[in-house]
Amino acid sequence: MHRLLVLIGVLFAGSVVAATPEEVVRQALGPIAPQVKIDAVQESPVPGFYEAIVGGEFVYVSKDGRYMLSGSAFDVANKRDLTQQSRAKVRKAALAKVGPDKRIVFAPKAPAKTLHTVTVFTDIDCPFCRRFHQQIAQYNAKGIAVDYLFYPLSIHPGADKKAAAVWCAKDRVAAFTEAMAGKDPGTATCANPVAETAMLAQTLGIAATPTILGPDGAQIPGQIAMSPDMLAAELDRQAGAAAAK
Repeated sequence: MHRLLVLIGVLFAGSVVAATPEEVVRQALGPIAPQVKIDAVQESPVPGFYEAIVGGEFVYVSKDGRYMLSGSAFDVANKRDLTQQSRAKVRKAALAKVGPDKRIVFAPKAPAKTLHTVTVFTDIDCPFCRRFHQQIAQYNAKGIAVDYLFYPLSIHPGADKKAAAVWCAKDRVAAFTEAMAGKDPGTATCANPVAETAMLAQTLGIAATPTILGPDGAQIPGQIAMSPDMLAAELDRQAGAAAAK
């Protein structure tokens, strides 16, 4: 009897190990994408499912490993996009690890006038990125500091070299503005964070520029972000909602 109990205990322990959330997700993905990298697995706000980040994208796997869903999960009753909430938390945590030595910052001249800070993944050859930066003085006047992270897209050949040249300029803030106005930044090279921040963007599931993230890590829609007045109003609204919690 003792040996039987020991055997049952060993089998039970093995099943627990095999049934860890990451193992369940890995087994579910195995037949479909055996080589894919699983970035994180956690309990899902959707009952009966795990929430996993796979290649920068969110998927949901049932706890028995039978079902996998890709896309956004909505809380219909409360009108909330649960996936976007989770994505924002992940992005906020990741951005907190990106130091000022990897950013190009445009902030109001007096630090006390900075009311909000947004992070913008940008590409020098992106037309909408240039349009956004044309209004940088207006954003700053509204109390909005803009932290730029380079994300040169593959559809813009040579944009990565331009980003590196801007970073390596003696005055990278001035060089950035000139490059965004269409001036050739040259070919200067040095140690730079361009490849690192581009990889970060991909890891966070960002596929386009400019992508504007608020202080909570949530993406701000372009139609709002491209207007200094609308962006300031949205950031004020978010700050008020956060303070009320």
